[in-house]
Amino acid sequence: MAEIQSPRTFVLVHGAWHGGWCWRRVADRLGAKGHKVFTPTLTGVGERSHLLTKEIDLDIHIADVANVIQWEGLRDLCLVAHSYGGWPASGAIELVADRIASVVYLDAFVPENGERGFDLTSEFSRQGLRAAIERGEPGRPAPTAETFGVNAADRAWVDSKLTPQPVGVAMQPIRLTGARERVAKKLYIRAPSYPQPGLDAAYAKCKANPAWRTMETTAGHDVMIDAPEWLADILIEAA
Repeated sequence: MAEIQSPRTFVLVHGAWHGGWCWRRVADRLGAKGHKVFTPTLTGVGERSHLLTKEIDLDIHIADVANVIQWEGLRDLCLVAHSYGGWPASGAIELVADRIASVVYLDAFVPENGERGFDLTSEFSRQGLRAAIERGEPGRPAPTAETFGVNAADRAWVDSKLTPQPVGVAMQPIRLTGARERVAKKLYIRAPSYPQPGLDAAYAKCKANPAWRTMETTAGHDVMIDAPEWLADILIEAA
């Protein structure tokens, strides 16, 4: 029998319209193997959807992630970002870089300094953002779970959990100084069955950089829901 790996700490950051709930299957598997897991829900979505306002910007979501790390006193951790979560995770690394040992970008955006979510997302998403802003709404309605390629058995459950995504987070440019690139271990996982040019570009950028490891999965975009056992094993190996 292989030697059991020493316990690690994971902070799992969800994507747009989701919440910490989407990581439950992965978190349970990691916890069962002795690892410590935190799944913060960003302000305005999931069980914190009652806090949705027009004032929520990217800085608030960055603080949501960084503050969990700081207040819980976490160190030597693996920070995992899914989809939109690549934005607040990248910003949080700037604030708590000394506490992060590894990062995993799971079918996630890998923004550069000065970019906005509005600039890197699909035209379909830009139209949705514009429409929500024109209507004066604080959030953009979620697409269906089927859009994310979620397996048929879980679609109704996922649809029941998705909540509007704060529009302001996509309109604020991110401020980065390169802290993400200085993290020792970096992995990018792409789910190519989910068509998204921004994720294709992020994957290609990481694949061309020898400082990053890259891999693909046959799961849908919500890898943590479709393939939790596989993902938990990959995260343990990547931590």
